[in-house]
Amino acid sequence: MRDRPLLVIAALIAIGTFIVVRANSGTDPEASSQDSLIQTVSLTTDEYGIDVSEFEVSEAEVENNETFSDLLTPFNVDYERIVTLARDGRDVFDVRSMKARRPYRVYLDSTGVAKLMVYEKDRTSYVVFDLGDNPNIRLEEKEVVTRVSDVSGVIDNSLYMTLMDQDIHPAVAGRMADVFAWQIDFYRIQKGDSFRIIFEEQYVGDEMVSVGEVLAARFVHFGSDYFAFFFHEGNTEEHYDEKGNSLRKAFLMAPVDFSRISSGYSSRRLHPVQKRYKAHLGTDYAADKGTPIRATGSGVVTNATYGQYNGNYVKIKHNSVYTTQYLHMSKIASGMKPGTRVKQGQVIGYVGSTGLATGNHVCYRFWKNGQQVDHRREVFPSSGPIPVQFMPDFESLRDEYMMELATPIKASTKPKFTMMHAYAAIAAP
Repeated sequence: MRDRPLLVIAALIAIGTFIVVRANSGTDPEASSQDSLIQTVSLTTDEYGIDVSEFEVSEAEVENNETFSDLLTPFNVDYERIVTLARDGRDVFDVRSMKARRPYRVYLDSTGVAKLMVYEKDRTSYVVFDLGDNPNIRLEEKEVVTRVSDVSGVIDNSLYMTLMDQDIHPAVAGRMADVFAWQIDFYRIQKGDSFRIIFEEQYVGDEMVSVGEVLAARFVHFGSDYFAFFFHEGNTEEHYDEKGNSLRKAFLMAPVDFSRISSGYSSRRLHPVQKRYKAHLGTDYAADKGTPIRATGSGVVTNATYGQYNGNYVKIKHNSVYTTQYLHMSKIASGMKPGTRVKQGQVIGYVGSTGLATGNHVCYRFWKNGQQVDHRREVFPSSGPIPVQFMPDFESLRDEYMMELATPIKASTKPKFTMMHAYAAIAAP
């Protein structure tokens, strides 16, 4: 990701104002003043729309355990005014929800008294606190511009790393996994699989703040093409394949996000605890303890309890044909009990290692007509096609995107992965 402090400094120099940057927040105004860096430039309105020509501006980040009062009392704001403003403006913004490491600015008059404060709630919105004669709080939104981008690549290590090597935000990998959650088990993607994605990015100024919709995508997996096209018309808004069939199906391919398969379906494997060969009629998805486990399909809970070997587990009957089970949970989600109806994607528990298990994972089991089967080999029907009246519009949109998706996919020749990208993976928008 781009270095935000450098962007802020560059922006301030560009627009011109009189700035006092507070190096460290504290309760001693005199000490704060001594530690401040003062930079004088010319004129007038900052990125929050505030005319700063008659203000000195103190900028910092909220520190751990700092309160709204802690931020303002060093700038000669009466405590009663702070309390009244926080109480009367709670319906607009509750100051108790301020988070550490979020930036804020205090605008001071010539006597050193704060008249305004701006707190960045997130990367697209901010809160303005008017500390004048008529104190009030207002929530403002920054102008967000949507741009369309595209990226392609051949997987050498993982989808995530392939995107990072091209300086693409890792959230795009998550969007792809969500789009193809019914077609592709992203824990089985292999070296040589390839992809092309056309997607939206949201920008505030020159800063990319979030990843938007995947507009079209092609994923080549085990030599087979998988297509996705986002189509919106009337009440229809989802992703469809090249034939106009919804990508949504009765079952998701995996019960957890962003993990890895540690052990697949097998009729004979060495059990890690019992040290003997036995059938393993399920798929183990390793993940950190506490990772949410999703119901792969809608249905009714038949069991939600503890077993000596299964540990904490939930079993769901989806219809007269299919049943699924989720084992070794650290804990079962609240409300899960026999008779509870759950929806596809609903959290039913959390990854753990209870029962006969050596590490944190969920063992996912799948029954068809009373027989355990490998869910990854099952073919499930689509939830439905494009409504007939919208098919011509869909086909026109599909054909337009298909021309770009059909372009040969080549491996990236200039890897760009850096430590800055590693940080970006953690600080996703």
